[in-house]
Amino acid sequence: MGEFIMKRHILLGFIAAGLLFSGASRATPLITEEEAKLPPPKGAVAADRRGIMRGPKVEFVSPGDSVSSPMRLVLKFESYGGAKIDPDSVKVLFLRTPNVDLTPRVKPFVQSDGINMQDAELPPGEYTVRVDIKDSDGRPGTAIFTLKVAPK
Repeated sequence: MGEFIMKRHILLGFIAAGLLFSGASRATPLITEEEAKLPPPKGAVAADRRGIMRGPKVEFVSPGDSVSSPMRLVLKFESYGGAKIDPDSVKVLFLRTPNVDLTPRVKPFVQSDGINMQDAELPPGEYTVRVDIKDSDGRPGTAIFTLKVAPK
């Protein structure tokens, strides 16, 4: 019986070590090399925020200026008037021609209070991203921000 427990502990140790050392390969691709090469959007990028807005707010928290990949991508959602953020309404677009829908890649990291993606992998460059959300009352909110990824 003791030998079984010892073998089990050794096996669990190897599994834990494998998880620790596979960190680099566990990064989630957010934007691929091919997508990064797409041409920028034509014309200005519209973000309508005129008047009093009761819709939800998307706040870009991190990363800061220029970072290396993989990077931590954090956005915070805030709703007003007792409404709740609808996590199923979150849409994330890489603004290019044509736009690239990043929603399926980000979806596992979306919660009602925001997005917390620990290891987002992107090639070096600057990427304009748009995030659209809605609250439980159907009011929209949008944020547009630029991710700057330094060369390795």
